[in-house]
Amino acid sequence: MTTSIDSAPGTGPGGSESPVAASIVLNGERRAVESGLSVAELLHRLGLDSGMVVVERNRRILSRADLADTPVEDGDRFELVHFVGGG
Repeated sequence: MTTSIDSAPGTGPGGSESPVAASIVLNGERRAVESGLSVAELLHRLGLDSGMVVVERNRRILSRADLADTPVEDGDRFELVHFVGGG
């Protein structure tokens, strides 16, 4: 889902290469995520169905058609609202 930053960017334990992390804020909580993800990939890693989520990125609502083409960038702020069915 998300990764934490435990060592210098670009290196893992013992100096081995690992994905560089991007720092984002997701529903008010700071998180480190793998760099290079699209918003659609971020939702997938969070276990969310993009058809059931409204995504606000940096105070602008993204259309579902743009989720796969919109990169997650360092410093982005996301608010996610997901719909829950029930009776």
